[in-house]
Amino acid sequence: MQSAKSGRIFVSVDPSKCIGCGLCEFACTIEKGEQVWSPICSRIRVVRMAPVFNFALSCRGCDDAKCVKSCPEKAIIQSEINNLLIIDEKKCKGCDWCVQACPRGGITIHTGTGKAIACNLCEGEPKCVEICPEAALEIVRSDEEADKRFNDAIENLSAVTEKLSIQIKNKEWKPLIIASEQRAQKITEKLQNLNKRALEKQHK
Repeated sequence: MQSAKSGRIFVSVDPSKCIGCGLCEFACTIEKGEQVWSPICSRIRVVRMAPVFNFALSCRGCDDAKCVKSCPEKAIIQSEINNLLIIDEKKCKGCDWCVQACPRGGITIHTGTGKAIACNLCEGEPKCVEICPEAALEIVRSDEEADKRFNDAIENLSAVTEKLSIQIKNKEWKPLIIASEQRAQKITEKLQNLNKRALEKQHK
């Protein structure tokens, strides 16, 4: 992993590519050894806004982390490596102050343990990035880089929606079906990889 001196890194999403499939969430829970592979236990979470606009949220390791400052129990500190959050579960009371303080939706409370959880980049090789069938997730180094991808997707939203509306209105089903089948094939292949990884973890 990169050192903090060379700048922080974190997972960012391109909403123009994200299809809201949720495979990143399942990959995260499997990697973290969760007993229940559920999105609500994931360190990355998908927000599904519309058929043509979905995105994922995870910790950005902010330089001025409001979650750290807000914690009344001093249960959250940042590592010198990439500003990753280190959460002391013995101190954490699950008060939710860190969640409310975070402006990026990057930290949440685990429904099972009642403790705060956040992305730790899977020790340098984020499984969410690896599993994404549309390559919508990427490791970036700055808020500016991440925000640009998000803002560009918002600016293009009207054009994408209009194109889709025209295709549906004109009953141009063939290209839509082909794209859907290709997407489904990618998801199937990724699911098979996830199941294989889950079985390997169970037998370790």
